[in-house]
Amino acid sequence: MSGGDKLEFEIRRNPAPVAVADRAALLASPGFGRVFTDHMVTIRYAEGKGWYDARVEARAPIPMDPASAALHYAQEIFEGLKAYRTVDGGVTLFRPEANAARFVASAERLAMPALPPEVFLDSLHRLIEIDEEWVPSGADGSLYLRPFMFASEVFLGVRPAQEYLYVLIASPVGSYFAGGVQPVKVWVSPDYTRAAPGGTGAAKCGGNYAASLVAQAEAIEHGCDQVVFLDAVERRFVDELGGMNVFFVYDDDTLVTPPLTGTILPGITRESVLTLASEAGLTVAERPVTFADWQADAESGRLREVFACGTAAVITPIGHVRFPDGEFAIGAGEPGRLTMGLRQQLVDIQRGTAADPYGWVRRVL
Repeated sequence: MSGGDKLEFEIRRNPAPVAVADRAALLASPGFGRVFTDHMVTIRYAEGKGWYDARVEARAPIPMDPASAALHYAQEIFEGLKAYRTVDGGVTLFRPEANAARFVASAERLAMPALPPEVFLDSLHRLIEIDEEWVPSGADGSLYLRPFMFASEVFLGVRPAQEYLYVLIASPVGSYFAGGVQPVKVWVSPDYTRAAPGGTGAAKCGGNYAASLVAQAEAIEHGCDQVVFLDAVERRFVDELGGMNVFFVYDDDTLVTPPLTGTILPGITRESVLTLASEAGLTVAERPVTFADWQADAESGRLREVFACGTAAVITPIGHVRFPDGEFAIGAGEPGRLTMGLRQQLVDIQRGTAADPYGWVRRVL
């Protein structure tokens, strides 16, 4: 694919799809990230040739040489977004153009070729169309889409690879919260950081998440649900959670979130919350927040609510904060008024039960 050429997808239907009754049983209680649809998308890239061999085919293991570059030098990026079943039986996506743009930015940071946004979007449409029956209905279900790309060239050497494979898989998921939305307890990591200035913090790459796993395990050991990272330079400023951005809500209804300085992932849910809050007339600010101020403002009552946000959980209230020297609560430790109001407003737009004045919802079927 070069210039303005359109990439055509070859359709190779799965000759042995999951039986209707078995699929229905899986959709009744899919959990999160454990059930997968019948098909996947693959597109190849080679330097000097561009993107080629686009397919929708049966989901299957990927043959991989042990010298494939991604296994040794970690050139890998991914995205995450959801498709929703609408009340009229159709299917929509939420802000997929933003995911396409971030996929390009992540690729550029890891010295990988950029998948054209129109091809990224076309791949989503193609997979949803062929696996439409896997899109859950009901208020809590959705089809989680995972596009990813990795260096597939077979070589050992520290340089950008010359061959890549783009893959898109899909997983029907239920509610992220088993018993409804409940405040989580977070652990502020004293030893680990997520990303440093000049690093890959703004890219959605697997290495960032791999680096967070030991800190997340530490959080669980301390009875917490999620880890919070402080900045890598001074260890004073709040960056983000292991996989979500964070917001602070003060007693004057001001919303504050740490700024995008290259160490924080530019979350699409984060950007959506900023827009919704601004349109509601709330004061919003992107500015640094120290952990010391977080604790002091929570204990004085000036800080009323804190929440995390991301694609999987949408908006999650934070009720308690634990750190090596102690613990403190946010307000009464219960979901806050603004937190839950913003969550409901965002979910209603995503699911098509409220007006979408921002043009965020993209109809697929």
